[in-house]
Order: sequence, then structure tokens, then C-alpha cells
Amino acid sequence: MTIEPSTMFDLQSHGPDTFVGIGPRYPWGGLFGGQIVGQALRAAAATVDADQQVHSLRAYFIRRGDHTEPIRFEVDRIRNGKSFSTRRVVARQAIGAILNLEASFQEPEKTADIQTVPMDPNVPRPGDLASDPWSDAFDRRSVPDGVLADEARTGTGRSAAWMRVTTPLTDEELLHRCWLAYMSDDMPAHTVRQAHPDFRGSRGGEITFVASLDHTIWFHRPLRADEWHLYDFTCHGFTGARGLGVGHVYTAEGTHVATVAQEVLMRDARKE
Repeated sequence: MTIEPSTMFDLQSHGPDTFVGIGPRYPWGGLFGGQIVGQALRAAAATVDADQQVHSLRAYFIRRGDHTEPIRFEVDRIRNGKSFSTRRVVARQAIGAILNLEASFQEPEKTADIQTVPMDPNVPRPGDLASDPWSDAFDRRSVPDGVLADEARTGTGRSAAWMRVTTPLTDEELLHRCWLAYMSDDMPAHTVRQAHPDFRGSRGGEITFVASLDHTIWFHRPLRADEWHLYDFTCHGFTGARGLGVGHVYTAEGTHVATVAQEVLMRDARKE
């Protein structure tokens, strides 16, 4: 089953504060964590005043999703405030809960706009890189390993890629933030793998067992997910089989639109 990018986050209402979505089958089987995060965000936003926009979310991955089943998103209205609202979403399938997400929404406020983490000007542009996506929903242009210096960012195992949705999207800001949530789940595991001396240079299954544990996003500025954005990640530590990947997302012009953090479970599959 395939799903068009324009309809990936079209959820069906199934009663008060309850929504249902579906997902395609991915190359590895099951569902993609970024898809569930993005759909849970869409469900949460459907219960919030339209004037408030998501500024942060935190999700915990509980179980692997099944692409042959619909996903039920149950929203809990934790708080409605004048400036901020908070929502909790539990995504469920027959096996039980597969994801728990909390998101905070804010009314727009006019303040100073300060960017302190610039985009690295030495990153190759997307037109200079080969296309290597694993889905028709978005294009990815990965920067080859070793091209970028770790010194330009805090941490090690640096990896970067340009990504954009392949189909033009509407101007709805929430839809673009849902797609950023989707694509932001693509990078952290590779960054953690590149930081580990035993796993560096490998691409997955035959060397490592990998599972995303949690995923956090702070949305700083408006974006268009159907235009190129740079996702620039490094690993901020590895202990107890858990590695922390932290990334910054920039427009092609260098505007910092989001910061992402994910803790990744990574074990040596050769010892299992």
C-alpha cells in the first residue's frame, strides 16, 4: 500500500478526541516512527484552537507498529490556556499502545528573533549530491560520511542530509510541521552508529539492532517541508546501549527552523 504525501496526515474522526490513520508498508516492514509521531501531532492539533501552533513535542516509542492495521489516536486535553495548550496522545493498535506523545501549542507572540546556531556554510548543496531516498514520499540527498568535520558541531558521529517532500503541499503550517516530524526520524540512528567505534561505517541489520526510544522536537520558525531543508545531526553520548542524537534543521538560506533530539537503542546484533 502506498500513501500520497498530500494525504499522509489525513485522519478520520472516530468519536470525541479520537482519530484513526493508516500507514504504508516500509522496506523493513512495519511502520515508520516518524509517521506515527507526525500523525499523533495532527491528532493533537485537531483539538486545539486554530490560533495556537505547536512549538514542541516529546514522543516515546512503545511497540513496533503494524502496517496492516489502522492506528487509533486518543487525545487527552491536558490544559487549555490563553497562551499555551497541552495535549497528550496515545497511539494504539490491537497489541496495545505503540506510542505516547505530548505536545505544547502557543499563541503567536511578537518578540525579538535571535538565531545563535548558524548553518555550516561548508555543507554541500543538494544539487551537488546524489538522491538516495527509501520512500517515494520524500527526496533525500545525504552528505557522504567523513565530508563534514565534527568540530563544526558539539558531539561526534556527524551526519547530514538535505530532505524535502516530493509533492507540493498546501500553505497549512501544521502540515509542514507534521512532515518535518516525519523526516526528522530518518537521521538519529545513523549518527549514533557513526559515533560508535564498533559500528561506524555499517548501515544496519547485519551489525546492529536499532530501535528509537523517544523523539523530541522544538519548532522555532515557520517552514515549508516541500522545499530543501538541511538536517545536521551529531551524537551527544552513548551509554547503556543508548545513544543520543541531536540535530538542527535549516532552510536552504540558513534559517534555523527546528531542533531535534532522539535517544536510540543500539546493540551489537552479532552478540544476540
